[in-house]
Amino acid sequence: MAYQYIISKSLDPIFALSIGVAAALTRISREEKEKGRGTSESVDVFKRRVGLAWNGNATR
Repeated sequence: MAYQYIISKSLDPIFALSIGVAAALTRISREEKEKGRGTSESVDVFKRRVGLAWNGNATR
């Protein structure tokens, strides 16, 4: 018997996005710890990258 939806038609996309975001944050956290950075430094790097994306400055 095949199920059509995991939760419901409207909540499945939200569920999928939340799982994807959680997986990305877990990976970023692990990689930042391997580089020896703390949580506050990782947050600063994230803010800088988001700022570059929103401001359109591609130079690093």
